[in-house]
Amino acid sequence: MFSSGVFLSGRIIAHLDMDAFYANAELVRNPALRGLPVAVGGRRGMQPLPGQRFPTLAQYEGRGVLTTANYEARALGLHSAMPTMKAAKLAPHAVLLPADFDWYKTLSRQFKTAVRELAPNVEDRGIDEIYIDLTGETGGDFEAAIELARHLKAAVTRATGGMTCSVGLSENKLTSKICSDLQKPNGLSVVRPDQFQEMIWPLPVGKINGVGPKAQEKLKAMGVNSIAELAAQPVDLLRERFGESYGLWMHESAHGIDRREVTLFSEPKSISRETTFENDMHVRRQRDNLTQVLEHLADKLSQDLARKQRLAKTIGVKVRFADFKSLTRDVTTGLTVRTADEVLQAARACLKKIPFEDKGARSTIRLLGIKASHLITPAEDALEKAAEESRRTKGQAQLFLDLEDAP
Repeated sequence: MFSSGVFLSGRIIAHLDMDAFYANAELVRNPALRGLPVAVGGRRGMQPLPGQRFPTLAQYEGRGVLTTANYEARALGLHSAMPTMKAAKLAPHAVLLPADFDWYKTLSRQFKTAVRELAPNVEDRGIDEIYIDLTGETGGDFEAAIELARHLKAAVTRATGGMTCSVGLSENKLTSKICSDLQKPNGLSVVRPDQFQEMIWPLPVGKINGVGPKAQEKLKAMGVNSIAELAAQPVDLLRERFGESYGLWMHESAHGIDRREVTLFSEPKSISRETTFENDMHVRRQRDNLTQVLEHLADKLSQDLARKQRLAKTIGVKVRFADFKSLTRDVTTGLTVRTADEVLQAARACLKKIPFEDKGARSTIRLLGIKASHLITPAEDALEKAAEESRRTKGQAQLFLDLEDAP
C-alpha cells in the first residue's frame, strides 16, 4: 500500500500528539465555536449572558486553572494551567467551557482505534498522545513512513469528526516527541538519523522531554541554553552536577541516543479520580455536599475499574486543605473492591483516619480524590481465592488427622 523510498534506517518511531485536544473536542460537537478563542476549565452550569451564545471568561469568579486553550485563545496569551482569573484579564471575551472528560475519553478511544487499524504497534501515553513503531510497516524506509503518517493523520481526522494531530518521525521516541511539536498544529515533522544535529541541536534544552524548569535553570547557570550546548558538555561534568544516571541521560539525549522500545502494553498500577472545588468546602457545615462528591467519585472510579477489567486491593483518599497541604490515607481490607458501593465504603474508612478540625487549617478542603491501587484482574482474583480455599481445606483436613491421631 505504501511505496518504498530509498532512505533506509534501523527503526522508525512516530509520536502522534493531538492538537489542543480538549478544546478541539468541544469544537467537534459544537462547530459554532470554530474560529473563536476557546478555553476549557470553567464551572458546570455557567450560562451565557443575555445576547451571548456562550459563557465567557469575563463571567468567571473563582480560583481554578485552565485545562487547555485552543490556538485562537493561545494567540491571546492563554495556556494550560494558567489561573482562570488571570486568563479573564487577558481575554475576557474568550469562550469558557467546563471540562467533559467522558467525552474526551470517547474521542481518545476513537482516534487510537483508527491508528491501530493501520499500524498496530502503539504505545498509549495518555488521553491525547501515542507512540507508534512503524518499522515493520515501512521496512525502516522514511519515505514510506512519511506516506503512512499522512494516512494516519487523515484516519484520525475522520475518526474524530475533524480533529487534527501533529506527528513527529525519527529513529527513537525522544527525538520523535521533540519533532512532533515543531510544526503544530496539524504538522508532520521528520528527523532522519543524519539530521539530528542540524534540526535538534539549535533548540532550547527545555524541548527535551525530561529537562524541567529546575534543570534548565541549573544548566543556564552553566551557560547551557541550547541542546547543542548541552551536547558539548563533558559527560563527567553532567554526572557531577546532576547525578550519575540523570547526567548520563542528559548527555545521551543531547546526542539523540534513546534505546527505549515502544511498549505495546503496560499494567496500570493505580487508577484515581479527584476534583478541585471552586470554593473551599467546610468538612462539617458542607458535609452533605462532600458526601455527594465522594459518591460521584466512587461511581466514576468503579466505572474505570470495570472498563479496565481490574479489581483493587487497596483504596486511598487524598485531601488537600485550604492551605494547600495534602494528606493521603488508604485501607487494604484483604478483599478485592470493584463496585461503587465497595469503593465508597473503603473511601469513608480512609476519611475516618484524617484528623479534620472544626476550625483552622484542617476545617476546609479544596480537593478530594479517591485512588484504587494494588490492581489485579478477575482471573488473578479467582486464582488467589482458589489457592486460599485450597490452603483452608488442607488445614481443616490436617486438623482432622491430628485429632484422629490424638490419644
